[in-house]
Amino acid sequence: MGGGKGGNSRTQRKHFQQSRENEWKWKRPKPDPSSDNPTWTPFAIQNPAFDEYYKEQGIVSSEEWDAFVQVLRTPLPAAFRINSSSRFCVDIQSQLQNDFVHSLQAEVVEEDDTEAIIPLPWYPENLAWHSNFSRKQLRKNRTLGRFHEFLKLENEIGNITRQEAVSMVPPLFLDVHSNHFVLDMCAAPGSKTFQLLEILHRSAKAGSLPDGMVIANDLDIQRCNLLIHQTKRMCTANLIVTNHEAQHFPGCLLNRKYDKLEQDQQAQLLFDRVLCDVPCSGDGTLRKAPDLWRKWNTGTGNGLHNLQVLIAMRGVSLLKVGGRMIYSTCSMNPIENEAVVAEVLRRCGGSVVLVDVSSELPQLIRRPGLKRWKVCDKGKWLDSCKDVPKFRRSVVFPSMFPNGGSYEDIDSNCNISTEDDIVADDVGRNSEDGVQAVGNRVMLDFTEEVSDFPLERCMRLLPHDQNTGAFFIAVLQKVSPLPAIQVKPRKEVDKHVETANQVNENAQTLQINPSKSAPEEILEEVSEANINDNESNAADLNVCFLTCEKGDFKEAQEPCNVENITKSTPGKRKPQIQGKWRGVDPVVFFKDEVIISSIKAFYGIDEQFPLNGHLVTRNNDASHVKRIYYVSKSVKDVLELNFSVGQQLKITSVGLKIFERQTSCEGKSAPCAFRISSEGLPLILPHVTKQILHASAIDFKHLLQCRSIKFADFVDAKFGERAANLMPGCCVVVLSEGSRAATETPQVDESKIAVACWKGRASLTVMVSPIECQELLERLLMRLDTVKEKDSSIHVDKPSDNTRDEAPESNGKNDDVEATAGC
Repeated sequence: MGGGKGGNSRTQRKHFQQSRENEWKWKRPKPDPSSDNPTWTPFAIQNPAFDEYYKEQGIVSSEEWDAFVQVLRTPLPAAFRINSSSRFCVDIQSQLQNDFVHSLQAEVVEEDDTEAIIPLPWYPENLAWHSNFSRKQLRKNRTLGRFHEFLKLENEIGNITRQEAVSMVPPLFLDVHSNHFVLDMCAAPGSKTFQLLEILHRSAKAGSLPDGMVIANDLDIQRCNLLIHQTKRMCTANLIVTNHEAQHFPGCLLNRKYDKLEQDQQAQLLFDRVLCDVPCSGDGTLRKAPDLWRKWNTGTGNGLHNLQVLIAMRGVSLLKVGGRMIYSTCSMNPIENEAVVAEVLRRCGGSVVLVDVSSELPQLIRRPGLKRWKVCDKGKWLDSCKDVPKFRRSVVFPSMFPNGGSYEDIDSNCNISTEDDIVADDVGRNSEDGVQAVGNRVMLDFTEEVSDFPLERCMRLLPHDQNTGAFFIAVLQKVSPLPAIQVKPRKEVDKHVETANQVNENAQTLQINPSKSAPEEILEEVSEANINDNESNAADLNVCFLTCEKGDFKEAQEPCNVENITKSTPGKRKPQIQGKWRGVDPVVFFKDEVIISSIKAFYGIDEQFPLNGHLVTRNNDASHVKRIYYVSKSVKDVLELNFSVGQQLKITSVGLKIFERQTSCEGKSAPCAFRISSEGLPLILPHVTKQILHASAIDFKHLLQCRSIKFADFVDAKFGERAANLMPGCCVVVLSEGSRAATETPQVDESKIAVACWKGRASLTVMVSPIECQELLERLLMRLDTVKEKDSSIHVDKPSDNTRDEAPESNGKNDDVEATAGC
């Protein structure tokens, strides 16, 4: 989606890295002396340029234009998705269906037959829900307070994700399996990445990690932090977060075994699935960001077209043969959508095809992609590249038109005279970008182009079809290796800047001059460009991404070599040597056998859970390691590869925090200084055989309420004795099935409700955040209520002096009083 996921040129900083409030702003008008009742009115949510542009492009028919615009001018309803891999997934679905569906219906206007909240009909298994209340209504309406608090709490924990409905669609068409390597090229803020991880984990075998992984990338480091915060809720060991320009994502090499010879061969790190959700003008988000109405102009989409092509081409080059890539935007503009897809197909020369997914998700209403469109430049409508004056060729590219074309082919017999150029120049200078630009139209008599590609297989989601935002999605499949691409020397690029967008598709050999075509040098030039509206840096168009699928991979990888770039660009900023990225903590495999052995012995971790080779830290000093992260085998392989190629990946986050050093005085005196983190507990829980307790529901609830309880104050005296007999340090308390504590050690899996605690001298203390305690407590109470409703004969009797091992009666408020007293 739009909103800052592209390069770091001034255009992108200006348009896509500014924070955008997702609410409707209101301003008080000047008081009217003649009015007795001054009111609040919204700012103008209209733009004549927008209307004329999209009417001309034929996004919707003239008959439905009014309905289309009317919906665009209303606030976007809230939507959210349930985390299918959460242990509370079924509980949340039940709460929505049996509680909120009925309680919220009273808030809907009586005359309106619309339901308050409903599951999205096209999303599988009722895991995504749509509310007919806007986000502002949920915040401001007191009667909706409980539902709003529910959404906030569950979102913070990671049980649900608040996400725009149309934003949930691309991962569904990506068809991810548990063994797939997935690249999310422009991942922030991370909702789709979270969704991909859900699908990856859900399709894996129960109790085991997926064989695949996700690499989530974003250019902006602050947005990377937001991405990390979002995905941290997933608690996954199968994720790497990187910080690169998407169009320059590093091409790494991976050791893989082929055939039965078991000979290690080198191959490029390719991906089974690529999500290419590129930066865009974002006019599909007008319903949640209405400030875009006054900012909208044709130049924004035109200026991003080339960057979108470059990112998409890089994604295709990193895709395996047979792999699938999604190209998507939250824009309705065909210049950012169909034109980009057509150019990718054109450059790939038959090695990439558009997939027809019209039979998938049949309840999702979608419109076919356009096969014809026009380009509007400075108020002038252009039907083909023949219409483009020479002085505008550096910013209006042939790839923007349905049939592409080449300026070189029309230079000899150009149909646009010098007089036409002058007139067009005057129109461009005299018209304002934005509202006035489209009004000053200058049409030239050329036949409207129609694309030869099956662009109707693309899909455009429009707001008035299912009360959503707008989105564009194209599903691409790589059917054969990409053709080799000839890279022009740098001097030739500077000399012929107007032909920078052209690629020699017929080239059969790979010609590389690292000293003149290094991506780092081009990156510097793009970063310094000042692009306004649809002004673009033409040299940026000449960045051609190389494929290593034919010929010698070493030759193809050479332009990405850091040393070559350093030698070939004297005077430029120096890249980090050996991949030690400035401002980013290093990734180091943790190999301290003494600490690893102590952890295994203290928690009784069985041999089925591999620790050696799967632990990493972010500190080079092994003696001062505070946090230890666990990585899956697929992530481990990629990290080893990254080390072998000089750490080309700039990794900002990796793995799942599983152990953390306890720095308190008691922690230093404990046999094992490392405690199990709450994030890593579900992963390691099935393999812990020591320092584990099974608590009854009443004691588990009291522990969550008080957070610290003395051994003697537990209701179940024998549970308190078992806790007192543990070794000092971290331990795990598991909720027993039913209402009584387990007398024998039951089978424990990752779906069990458990918390990490600290066993001190005289008490047991919960080591999770207050918000996690609140969530666990609410889920526990709901489950207890459900048990009581199903079988009212089940009671937990208060123990006598002779039967202290039995749990007492659980009767709501009295329990809370006892818990408070015990604290």
